Amino acid sequence: MHLKVLSVLSFNISQPIKRRRASFNVNCSQEATIGYLPEDTDNYTSSPTLGGRFRSREKHSEESDKEAGLSGLRNIGNTCFMNSVLQCLSNTKPLLEYLVRKSYSSDINSTTSSMKGALLRAFAEVCHELWRDTKSTVDTSAFKDQIQKFAPRFMGYSQQDAQEFLRYLLEGLHEDINRVTTRPKPILTEIEDSWSDTQKATESWKRYLRSDDSKIVDLFVGQLKSTLKCTTCGHCSVTFDPFWDLSLPIPSKTGHVRLSQCFELFTKEEVLDGDEKPTCSKCATRRKCTKSFSIQKFPKVLVIHLKRFSPTERYRGKLSTSVDFPLQGLDMTPYAANRSQGCVYNLYGVANHSGSTYSGHYIAYCKHPYSGEWHCYNDSRVSPMSSQGVVSQDGYVLFYELSNTSHM
Repeated sequence: MHLKVLSVLSFNISQPIKRRRASFNVNCSQEATIGYLPEDTDNYTSSPTLGGRFRSREKHSEESDKEAGLSGLRNIGNTCFMNSVLQCLSNTKPLLEYLVRKSYSSDINSTTSSMKGALLRAFAEVCHELWRDTKSTVDTSAFKDQIQKFAPRFMGYSQQDAQEFLRYLLEGLHEDINRVTTRPKPILTEIEDSWSDTQKATESWKRYLRSDDSKIVDLFVGQLKSTLKCTTCGHCSVTFDPFWDLSLPIPSKTGHVRLSQCFELFTKEEVLDGDEKPTCSKCATRRKCTKSFSIQKFPKVLVIHLKRFSPTERYRGKLSTSVDFPLQGLDMTPYAANRSQGCVYNLYGVANHSGSTYSGHYIAYCKHPYSGEWHCYNDSRVSPMSSQGVVSQDGYVLFYELSNTSHM
C-alpha cells in the first residue's frame, strides 16, 4: 500500500514518497563499537510503567525506568543513520509505551498492510531490547530485514539519509497498524469553496482519516494550510494537507541562525509570476499570485528537518550553518493559522550529522523520558551529556513533544 505522505519543503509540498535511490551518500566512517555484554540470565518481571522485561527486584521503583533505555545499537554496516533515528523514536514516550505495553497487538492490520504487521513487530522488539534494564548492545539485523522488505532501497549496506529513513519507517509502521482495514471509495467531489477555512480544514482532515488512521498518525501528523492569493482580484484559494515533518530552509550558508529565522523563511510569502503564474479560479485566467504556508493542526510530536543538503545535482554540498534551536519553550504560535491556539514544544531528540555529504557520521542526542537526563547515542556507545551540548552545527532532524501547557 502506498500512502499519501507529505513532506513540506522550503516553499512547496512534495509528492508522496517514491521508493527510490538516495540522492546523496553518508559514510559512517566514525562508528563507535564496544563488545557485547554477556546475556543476563536473571528472571525478568514487567515494569508497571513500561510493561517491558526488567530485572526482578524485591520492590520495583521508578528508578528502574530511569536506568533503562541506555543500551546502544550495533552498527551492522553503514547503519548509523538508522541507529540515530531508532534511538530518537525509542525515546518518544507515548510511542515507547504503546510498544512495550504491546498495545499494538489488537491494532495489527493484516488486510491492507503490505507487511502484515512484521515491520511493527520487529521495531517493537528493538524497543523492548533497548529498554531492558541492562546496558548491552542491541543487534538490528532482524529489524533491517523487515524495513528493506518494505522499502527495498534500504537493501544492502549503502549510505542513506536519516530523515528519509525516518519517513519510510513511519510510513511502514503506520501501514501495519492502520485502523482502516478496507480501502474506502475515493471522494471525487471538491470541498466547497464557499465554506469557511475551519470547515474546509475539518473536512480535509476527515477525508484524510478515511484512508489513514493509526497511532502513528495520532502522534506525528499535523495539517498544513496553503494560501494562494491573486494579486489582481484578491481572491484567496486555500488548501489543507497533512504533514509528517516540516523541512525548513536555512537562510544562510554559513555562520549562525536561529530556528525562528528558518520558520520565518518557510512561512514567508512567495511571489508566483512568469512561468509559475497559477490560474485564479475567480479571474478564470493565469494571474500573478502570492503563496504562503501556516500550520492549521499541530501534531503531538513535531519533527523538524533542517535542509542541510541540496536536492539538486549541480550543488550537492552540505550547509554547516549552526542553527540555534530551543530545548524548551518552542513557541509555534506565530506560525499557526489560528494565532489563538497557543502551541509550545519541548525538545527531546536530535539526529546529528557530522562530516560532509559523502563522508559523515550520525549520532543521536536524546532526553530520557523518565529521568529527564540527556545522553549521546553513538551506535553502540551511550554516554551522559550536558544539555548545554545539545545544540550544535551538526543538528539535522529535531524531535519536539507538545508541552503540557499548550492549548490545542
